[in-house]
Amino acid sequence: MFETFLRKIKLVFEDETLRTRLLFVLAALVVFRFLAAIPIPGINAVQLEAFLSNNQFLGLLNIFSGGGFSNLSIMMIGVSPYITASIVMQLMTILIPKLKEMYQEEGDAGRMRFMQYSRYLSVPLAFIQGFGFLLLLQQNGIVPNLTLLGFITNVTVIAAGAMLIMWIGELISEFGVGNGISLIIFAGIVAGLPSALAQLVFSFDVAQIPVYIAFSAAAAVIIAGVVFITEAERPIPVTYARRVRGTKVLGGISTYLPLRVNQAGVIPIIFALSILLFPQMIATFIAKSSIPFLASGASAVVAALANQWVYGALYFFLVVVFTYFYTAITFEPNQIAKNLQKNGAFIPGVRPGGTTSEYLGNIITRITLVGALFLGTLAVLPIVLQGITGITAITIGGTALLIAVSVVLDLVKKIDAQTSIREY
Repeated sequence: MFETFLRKIKLVFEDETLRTRLLFVLAALVVFRFLAAIPIPGINAVQLEAFLSNNQFLGLLNIFSGGGFSNLSIMMIGVSPYITASIVMQLMTILIPKLKEMYQEEGDAGRMRFMQYSRYLSVPLAFIQGFGFLLLLQQNGIVPNLTLLGFITNVTVIAAGAMLIMWIGELISEFGVGNGISLIIFAGIVAGLPSALAQLVFSFDVAQIPVYIAFSAAAAVIIAGVVFITEAERPIPVTYARRVRGTKVLGGISTYLPLRVNQAGVIPIIFALSILLFPQMIATFIAKSSIPFLASGASAVVAALANQWVYGALYFFLVVVFTYFYTAITFEPNQIAKNLQKNGAFIPGVRPGGTTSEYLGNIITRITLVGALFLGTLAVLPIVLQGITGITAITIGGTALLIAVSVVLDLVKKIDAQTSIREY
């Protein structure tokens, strides 16, 4: 096993094309990290740190921006507009049949047009998110009161930064290895590890050694669980019917249809946090209203969402619901059943057509429950651990770990595929 790994590493460095692609990825990430360190002026660092520590969504946004939000850099909203646009476009396929046909039936050309529309939608979303977050930060005293011209300038700079980081991600996807947007998010997660480790070192307490050992063991178990669930799939046996064409006999082979346990990936967590964000932002604005009953009601909503256990329960419920919702959008048993029937394939013991569709639907419903509960548990794990132990410097679990492990697995697979092609 270890010898095989060393041989693959040697092949990576010997393959000029692959080496060039990896160096391009590294250079692009260095440029991205440099841009993420350029802040907008006049930041109240103490107020910003306290604000981020009390807001789960902004903590996730900080991950998507590669740490840019924590110092309010020109990349402060990161790839969030592009991710939001992609989610909106996926939802629009339900309402607009032409978009659904473009994405599912027109092949690579249709998917490229679909992604281009997502990029166009990212532009207005970048301005909207930049305006909303800058106004929120200004109301909380983190950013000083700006003139109208200064406010518009800062919003424009923030939106331009989001488009620039999206462009860098597209360049990585085209000229590098792996998915560019995912690698940018991964770079932001990795960049935050040194500060988190430093915080643990400076707050080290000999009496807490058993707790640290328990956290290390839990981290290993969680990483193993993420890898297992990410790679887990339910194979559905498929047989192709025999067909005679002249003197040749075609078909008659058996294969399988892999159904992933976690079809939705990290998207349900993003959906859930987005839904939880709106009442928080709206209540924060209304809490400063001059109308007493509105202000008191909004303050009660803010206080309820500030409670970790209430927030965690809502978070878990929404993640489970959106896992089923997104799986229903992306996985269509009817379409798969039609494709199998058109190609002369069938599932042994199941009649083609509607019966096959119903069979696949029942299976995906059952295995999605496992993926949904896993995602919900993983999402609220940091909140639960912090509530039980009182230690805020918990770096295991959560969305960051799921993204990091998924990106590493995907990158290793693509590098392995490139080296395998070179060997053959």
